Parts: sequence; structure tokens; C-alpha cells
Amino acid sequence: MSKNKGFSITSAERYSLALYELASENNVLSQVEDQSSSILNLISSSKDFSNLIKDPTSDQDDLLKVIDGISDNNKFESLLKSFLSFLVSKRRFFYVEQILKSFIETCSKKRGELKAELKSAKELSSDAISKITDELTKNFSSKIKLNYKYDESLIGGLVVQVGSTMVDTSIKNKLQQIENRMIEA
Repeated sequence: MSKNKGFSITSAERYSLALYELASENNVLSQVEDQSSSILNLISSSKDFSNLIKDPTSDQDDLLKVIDGISDNNKFESLLKSFLSFLVSKRRFFYVEQILKSFIETCSKKRGELKAELKSAKELSSDAISKITDELTKNFSSKIKLNYKYDESLIGGLVVQVGSTMVDTSIKNKLQQIENRMIEA
């Protein structure tokens, strides 16, 4: 591997593990996890905030003011606010999204949850999603953290992936299989 990789996945995991341990020691783990999710939602929904994070020319003082404003408006834990400020001071705020995603994944793993992806061709109700989650919990004998996405390109059916196990009942997949058989014939 190249030594010029920059900020690696391992580095993000180290920062996220440090945040996990600090939050756990201070008994604010669930609050910090919820607030981390809020920050990730803000990054994905606000183009301005996302651009500010990714702009390498952003002034540290400006970033600190933004963090203070967001933290105060959303009543963030002082630990999370300090952590975000630390990332700014170490010029690592550019990677905050990667670090917080890794943190949330670490929290999930520590609770013994399995990560699952569900895609459906039609919008599912929250009741249907919870039934699927319950069924997966029974089948895998573990808590399931389900990420649901509506994907109309599937045409019909569902795609469920838990770890390395995937069940694809989508019409798109069936059409692809038919196409592959026709090419092979």
C-alpha cells in the first residue's frame, strides 16, 4: 500500500473509537450517538455545510464558530462539541463524516447489532419495515439495525442484505438473470 494514502479508514476508526470510549466513560453514549446522526443528516441535507467541511481553505476560526452555533442550537453534549473542536484544531474536520459514520457503526457493533440493508421497489410503511426487522432478528438471532431505501429501479420485489448474506427477489435481478442466460445460450 502507498504511504501517501492520507487519512485512512484506520485513522477514522481510531478517532471514532476514542469518541466512543470517552462518551462511554462519561455516560453520554446514546446522546452523542444521536447527535452524531444529526450532524450526518445535516451534512447530507445542507450543501453549504457539506461544502464548508470539504473546503480545505476554510478558516479554523470560522469552523469553530459554526460548530459553536450548531452545538448551542442543538444542545449538543459538551464532549461532542469538544471533540469536533479538536478535529478542527488538528485539521481533521475534513474527515468528520467518515469519523462519525465509523463511530455510529462502532456503537452498533458494541451493542451486538447486525447491520442490514433493505431496498424495496415500492414505499414500505413503518409497520412493514418493523415486521421485516423483527423477522430478520429472529432469523439471525441478533439485534438488527436496518437501513431502508426506496429504489424504484428494482421494478418490483425486495433486496435484503445482512452482513454477507443477500436475498434479491427484485424483478430487475430476475430480468438480469434471464439476460445472462440468453447471452450464454
